[in-house]
Amino acid sequence: MDDRVATVLGDGFPGHEVDEVRSPGPSWNEKNHTVRVDFDDGTTIYLKVAVDGDGTRVARERAVIAYVGANSPISVPRVVASATGDPGPYLATAPVGGQNFLELWTDAETAERASLAHEVGESLACVHAERFERHGHITGGSVDGLDIDTGSWTDILLNKIAEKREIASSERFDHHFEEVAAAVEENRDLLDDAPAALLHGDAAKPNCFRTDSRIGFLDWEIAHIGDPARDVVRTRGYLDTLRGDGPAAIVDSFHDGYRERAGGLPERFVDRRPIYEAVRFLGNSGFYERLVEFTGESREETATWIEDGMDRRLAAIA
Repeated sequence: MDDRVATVLGDGFPGHEVDEVRSPGPSWNEKNHTVRVDFDDGTTIYLKVAVDGDGTRVARERAVIAYVGANSPISVPRVVASATGDPGPYLATAPVGGQNFLELWTDAETAERASLAHEVGESLACVHAERFERHGHITGGSVDGLDIDTGSWTDILLNKIAEKREIASSERFDHHFEEVAAAVEENRDLLDDAPAALLHGDAAKPNCFRTDSRIGFLDWEIAHIGDPARDVVRTRGYLDTLRGDGPAAIVDSFHDGYRERAGGLPERFVDRRPIYEAVRFLGNSGFYERLVEFTGESREETATWIEDGMDRRLAAIA
């Protein structure tokens, strides 16, 4: 418990005695401080505090959770309290009623993982079924609709690259952000023709949970309106190993699940995929130091892998 968490709990949960505050798991986003709070009456919340004081992410996540919960079959967490101003931006949600996806995945063999990947593909397609007239950043909204600051998909994607650069913990590969941004700009005509769908933006395994009916999603703070192909590429990447593609059975099952729900992969998926693969790889370039800690490999071995990996991806872009 730090001062920010204590202040938020005093504002949003007066009269509740805290039994324990603990980390819900690792996070590489230093703009937020997220904790699990157990109260002495037996209730639990997950509390996300925007330590940078920016309430726009809270407003976005609160709005998207409300909208998806009311208009989509996808399960989402229940918001129990939130604020975008004083005492500081925060979002508190109740524990979800489902199975921990990461635990299911960790304990599963390849055939079981393929089945789980199929379910993720289906659920992602359900999210993408929410279509809009224009691409854009989500600024707020409710069950009745989302407030969207519209723009071209290229510009929205460039903004997302800039946001990733802001939270990057390492500057060693800062040039990769410039090179990928240039490749995106050069393909403006191809990108701006993409369909406009609701994207989760970060459907990593810790942000998934399994209900009796389908996979639900947590952590909607970077949701936006964009090309569903980008979400498919990014989510497929979470099913891969660090250094290569995941087993074909898992990747194919993920794509099959998506196709079965959506009627096919997103429009011009093959054409746009190389661009999104390079954008996705920025998650390695920007967190080089963290990767060294995570893998235990030498700094130069990791650096060589990142440099070679980005070179290949940029070369694959037409």
